[in-house]
Amino acid sequence: MQEQYQLLLVLIVYMSFIIGLGVYMGRKVKNTSDYAIAGRKLPGWVAALSERATGESSWALLGLPGAAYATGLVEIWTAIGCVTGIILAWIFLAWRIRNEAEKYSANTFTEYLARRHGDAGKWIRFTATSFIVFFFFFYIGAQFIGGGKTLHTMFGIDPIYGMLVAAAIIIPYTMYGGFQSVVYTDCVQALLMIITLVVGPIVGFIYLSNHTDAYAPDIFTALTKAGEGRDSLMGVTSGMGTGLLIGGGLSWMFGYLGGMPQLVMRFMAISDTHQAKKGRNIGVLWTIFAYSGALLLGFIGLAIFGPGTLTDQEYVMPAVLLKIFPPVIAAILITGAIAAMISTADSLLVLSSTELSENIVKPAIKKLSPKKDLMLSRLITVIIALVAVAAAYFSPQKLIFTIVSYVWGGIGGTFSVVILLTLFWKKYHGLAVLFSIISGMLFTIIWISSGMEQVITSRIMTFVVTLFVAVLTTYLIPAGQKK
Repeated sequence: MQEQYQLLLVLIVYMSFIIGLGVYMGRKVKNTSDYAIAGRKLPGWVAALSERATGESSWALLGLPGAAYATGLVEIWTAIGCVTGIILAWIFLAWRIRNEAEKYSANTFTEYLARRHGDAGKWIRFTATSFIVFFFFFYIGAQFIGGGKTLHTMFGIDPIYGMLVAAAIIIPYTMYGGFQSVVYTDCVQALLMIITLVVGPIVGFIYLSNHTDAYAPDIFTALTKAGEGRDSLMGVTSGMGTGLLIGGGLSWMFGYLGGMPQLVMRFMAISDTHQAKKGRNIGVLWTIFAYSGALLLGFIGLAIFGPGTLTDQEYVMPAVLLKIFPPVIAAILITGAIAAMISTADSLLVLSSTELSENIVKPAIKKLSPKKDLMLSRLITVIIALVAVAAAYFSPQKLIFTIVSYVWGGIGGTFSVVILLTLFWKKYHGLAVLFSIISGMLFTIIWISSGMEQVITSRIMTFVVTLFVAVLTTYLIPAGQKK
């Protein structure tokens, strides 16, 4: 009980700081450009930390350690896929996307594609925005549900109330400061996350070397002792199953290659090419250390507790930290898990609101004064947040998390093809972009709904199908006249 009170106190102090920082940075927002893309003035280190905090969500602190604890070394393939995609994006895409966004004066992900492919810009703007906003309603809702589950696990709070608490923390500063507030609060959360993922494994190894009551004296012994293929990179698979296992893990890279709009926006907002290089260095280092730490935390959890002893495998990270650290320190580090979810929820919220307001709502109404323009952006943010809360509250959780798989497979697989070909293939034109988006999203919905996701992941299939359609339509359909 005392541990819970200490954890709650740390959480309240931390969240109060985050809200205060978000409101403070929001004071710098003077127009919709500041609100949507921080005036395109982000230092490289801010963009990198914000992109990493947003990109990893609770995945690096709860999901990946939990998977490593449950299945062992096979999760290394997933880590390799993610790390490869992130590094390639920072090295080859970040500065190009930044320069392109500046060239076309684009303040949103969809606006860039529409202006870049002017021959079908209007339809690209409407179609891409509609898909992104619809699916991100549920993606935001999933983050609220994740926050509710975490608060329930830690404090016994009803998950519904926990979800409402998470929403109440996120909505005010996101509504007030938009992208400007979100990226700077993300930086704090990225720092706390990386501290957790670096310090936790180090102390975990020290704990194992000094305690004989653990399940195993080290992670290698634990992986072997636990059995069920945990000590093999191939798990219990063989033949074609091994290929599908490896391919499924590596396929996570596609979403990072320009496919997730909330990450691309960080690249677009960097102030100049020099800062993009600084961001690249920080982003790559953060990723390598974070993913190594996440895997190690899962393996250390297996060595301490043994297989199947935790009621929820995704609780392994907080369970390990509470075991190896004094309660107050553990509370500070566990807060990083909640920080990870918040860093994604606020980013998805501001992305959805700016996409909807800048690409659909505002073009449909008469020109507004700068003050009313900004006010409308904030109003749309609140509306989307409330709809997302309602979606999370009324929708079955199975539906929510199915939609999340649509997001990574559909949005990630589809738009990675669109961004890559836009940047590197001059023949790729607007009508081909439009067909790519529609075919990629529809294919993902059909593929997952038919149950084929269990055979081959949509992260692979959507990318392949979208690429095929993109190349085919580029050659078969003549480009329209550019505006």
